[in-house]
Amino acid sequence: MAGGSRHAYIPFMDEHAAAPLPAERPHRRALLAGALAGTTAALAGCSATSVAARASSPSPTARPTTPAGALARLLAGNERWVGGDLRHPDRDPDRRQLVAQTQEPFASVLSCIDSRVPPEILFDTGLGDLYVLRTGGEAVGPVVTASAEYGPVTSGTPLLVVLGHQRCGAVKAAYESLRDGKPLPGNLQAIVDALRPAYRQAVREGGADPVDTMTRAQVTLTATDLRSNRDLAPLVARNALAVVGAYYSLDSGKVEVLTGAPS
Repeated sequence: MAGGSRHAYIPFMDEHAAAPLPAERPHRRALLAGALAGTTAALAGCSATSVAARASSPSPTARPTTPAGALARLLAGNERWVGGDLRHPDRDPDRRQLVAQTQEPFASVLSCIDSRVPPEILFDTGLGDLYVLRTGGEAVGPVVTASAEYGPVTSGTPLLVVLGHQRCGAVKAAYESLRDGKPLPGNLQAIVDALRPAYRQAVREGGADPVDTMTRAQVTLTATDLRSNRDLAPLVARNALAVVGAYYSLDSGKVEVLTGAPS
């Protein structure tokens, strides 16, 4: 009995009255016990709902082992990003434990440092899915090139994507520096120097938006250079690796393949 009482709180009949008298007021501890019981039931219901949600969430699929399969996985994730139908795969404690000791990403992405272009999000991927390199305007030097080689050479990663994007601030700064003959301060000039070939191509091509033209040129030139890299070229030749140039729209969220799509 609640509160240790030996009597149940039930209505009783007065021997001289035809209607029952009001029941006794429940003990305070009885009310607290009822509230706790309700809270426990609610928490149990939430727990059951959480378990059911986890059980119904999509399970990780097998790692793509071909360039075409890897690109298809990335583009499918990007379609979810564009449509707002994100799955957030490979982002839970089980996945963290699975990849804690070893990793086997299915793609590498070289993108800009721009805060609006995080590859893991715009491709709807998770822990252990991608090698990610980020530099201003996808500028490439020896260390960046070595990092781009790492996945394909050491892990058999079948896809390397060079991802430029709309309204790239680094490309714009480099374009204006080269156009006006005004070097940027400090180490920022290293980005300008790395993007000089793309600037020259953009000048030759012309167009209404020279910065965008330069951005796309930078993607294409960088992808071409990596594709012909001494260590990557043999992998490309035997179709074990594809080096793809792509462009990301800030407005729509869509990734457009520019060059190097595997057949």
